[in-house]
Amino acid sequence: MADRLHEKTTRYERMLSEAITAVETGPDRASLLSEAAEMVVAEARRGHLDGSLHLRNQEYAAALSLFSYGYGWLDAGVRAGLLRVTGRRDLFTV
Repeated sequence: MADRLHEKTTRYERMLSEAITAVETGPDRASLLSEAAEMVVAEARRGHLDGSLHLRNQEYAAALSLFSYGYGWLDAGVRAGLLRVTGRRDLFTV
């Protein structure tokens, strides 16, 4: 079971890393929505950073939850129209 958790955690880390680079903020910079889009990306990056720290400490369940959290923010941002997919579209549920 530990091997499966490790594999899934490292896969989610790679997916989140790719997803972060596959989006850009969508709203015009002068729009209030631009700030919301930046916040969404910041939460995803924070999830990736914190998850990576847990991964290095071999705390796989904590790392996986943080990678999933960050990924959820990006996916929601894309679905809400705050983020535009510029890379691999298959990483998102839209």
